[in-house]
Amino acid sequence: MGRLMSRLRPLLLIVLLAGCGEAWNDPYPAVDRGRNILYTAFTERPKHLDPVQSYSEDEITFTAQIYEPPLQYHYLRRPYQLIPATAAAVPQPQYLDAAGRPLPADADARRIAFTDYVIEIKPGIRYQPHPAFATQPADLSGLYTLADFPNRGTRELIAEDYVYGLKRLAHPRLHSPILGLMGDYIVGLNDYAELLKNSAPAGRRDGEWLDLRQTDLPGVQVIDRYRYRIRIKGKYPQFLYWLSMPFFAPLPWEADRFHSQPGMAEKNLTLDWYPVGTGPYMLTENNPNARMVLERNPHFRGETYPCDGEDEDRTNGLLADCGKPLPFIDKVVFTREKEQIPYWNKFLQGYYDASGIASDSFDQAVQIGAGGEVSLTPEMQAQGIRLATSVATSTFYMGFNMLDPVVGGYTETAKKLRQAIAIAIDQEEFISIFMNGRGIAAQSPIPPGIFGYRDGRAGINPVIYDWTAQGPKRKDIAVARRLLAEAGWPNGRHARNGEPLVVNLDTTATGVGAKARIDWLNKQFQKIDVQLVVRSTDYNRFQEKVRKGAVQLFYYGWNADYPDPENFLFLLYGPQGKGSHAGQNAANYANPEYDRLFERMQAMENSSERQAIIDRMLAILHEDTPWVWGFHPKDYSLRHAWLHNRKPSKVGNNTLKYQRLDAALRQELRARWNRPVLWPLAALAAAVLLLALPALLGHRRRERATAGASPAAGS
Repeated sequence: MGRLMSRLRPLLLIVLLAGCGEAWNDPYPAVDRGRNILYTAFTERPKHLDPVQSYSEDEITFTAQIYEPPLQYHYLRRPYQLIPATAAAVPQPQYLDAAGRPLPADADARRIAFTDYVIEIKPGIRYQPHPAFATQPADLSGLYTLADFPNRGTRELIAEDYVYGLKRLAHPRLHSPILGLMGDYIVGLNDYAELLKNSAPAGRRDGEWLDLRQTDLPGVQVIDRYRYRIRIKGKYPQFLYWLSMPFFAPLPWEADRFHSQPGMAEKNLTLDWYPVGTGPYMLTENNPNARMVLERNPHFRGETYPCDGEDEDRTNGLLADCGKPLPFIDKVVFTREKEQIPYWNKFLQGYYDASGIASDSFDQAVQIGAGGEVSLTPEMQAQGIRLATSVATSTFYMGFNMLDPVVGGYTETAKKLRQAIAIAIDQEEFISIFMNGRGIAAQSPIPPGIFGYRDGRAGINPVIYDWTAQGPKRKDIAVARRLLAEAGWPNGRHARNGEPLVVNLDTTATGVGAKARIDWLNKQFQKIDVQLVVRSTDYNRFQEKVRKGAVQLFYYGWNADYPDPENFLFLLYGPQGKGSHAGQNAANYANPEYDRLFERMQAMENSSERQAIIDRMLAILHEDTPWVWGFHPKDYSLRHAWLHNRKPSKVGNNTLKYQRLDAALRQELRARWNRPVLWPLAALAAAVLLLALPALLGHRRRERATAGASPAAGS
């Protein structure tokens, strides 16, 4: 009997688990059900969480919720508008001449030698609880995570913390990605970096703490407890946007000292692993290969939900929480999902609160009407799922290396060669096939929503498009073939020696999806009889080749750091050339007229005069065609009915504090969607029991027979 029951136990266990309802497929602990926890996912592990080192989208998802620079973007207003975060007000520029004398607000930019920004922070703001602010045991050998430290403390945020944080841009061990750019603006920053590099060699070599309070940075000075001044060279209105980025967040010296103690780095007890901030959330669990957790900062300064925005925000329910205290959510659990299918299935089950839409799931989620209108499928609508769409402040393009002897240069024939290729590569077809229509073909580097972008006929690229009653229409392939012949390559062969035109594309793309894109791209070049050679390489090698100008064609993209045309037009500014200046101009484009106009435009406020200059700059780019103007992606975001106040933004990143959950509704719908289907298990159990019944009855008969025979056996 014992052996028989042991064989039946797995089946009985399955039946019992089925009776547990939601618990049998819920990936989260039962104790967390019904709690005010947001569940989401991440695909790539963050590399840096130190604010002066972090510069990627995967990282700012976390850092923007923890660190507080002085400014932030209004959550709902569009165009994007800067508002105070920890600052008492958005600072106004104060212009100075070369002798340090004040200049009026309307002074000619050529007279402005320096601009001062005086930032006053609000009093009473406190840091998250952290061991750096408390006394710890002398022996740290048995402490391996931040949670192991027995004592925690806090203190008030002061102006000195912002100054200390800015000094860390120049720290010789940190290699901040914006040191070069900010060195061109913040007075004395380059010299300060050189000073730190040549001083305190023991601290530099051995990892000992380098106390930045002991040295002054001339361009960043404490005025008093709550005020500090940043002095920059010349006039640079876009500097205010930088004051909303984690690079300009405060860093308490105590935290820097704490994490610089011997043995800390070996345990990942560093600022790159454990951020320290005043924001609404703090990182309480960091396992970047599996799970990361943010929890409410109990010392958060207090902030309320906005009461105004765009016209449709009220209709969309985005103003219902006007004036309520932030943040709404107590905890955010990020689970790493390396594959899209598990991510998508968990979203449909209600185990993730929001999701993007992968190409494989697009048809299941979205339907496109005859007029191009986008709506959710009936299946998604039945689940109460909501869709939000927006054109991202991003641009993706194929760049020509202007230093290359074949596709580069500024002669008429070189321009026509690039124009022919740009016409031949049908971006509208690419967007339709590979992006499910989620994008718009680019006419220039500037995406919609950024000053300088023009819609309609005024905004088309006349080299690539014709204007029709239906809107822009890509020029016929015959035009591309004619331009190619005028460039000296009739039918894709050299006019003099008949050699075929072969161009090389360097790419990091691999896998099945990449092959389909490469096959499509080959067909685009075949339309004008040009041979394309695709050279696949790993990411680091690709970046090295681009830096050295050892490419012909390459794919690149850019997400806006801040919502200003300068942040896109500088990608083609000559002094930003990647090959010669290690800048962001990967095409190594250099046009003297464009550069002069850029230098005028970048220091201007938005105005009709600035728009006219931008129009001329774009006309120059259209003619020279240093890029195959690619596309601006459309972001499609899905959320469940229980998640509120979610508005897409590519510029503002500190958005978790605005979102709100109805945890009770989520629990109810999760239970409904994840009810186990019990009848197959019941049928299986019945079948197994029927099969087992003869054996059971026979076993019982043998037991009785054995019992009856036992006295004789013992005599």
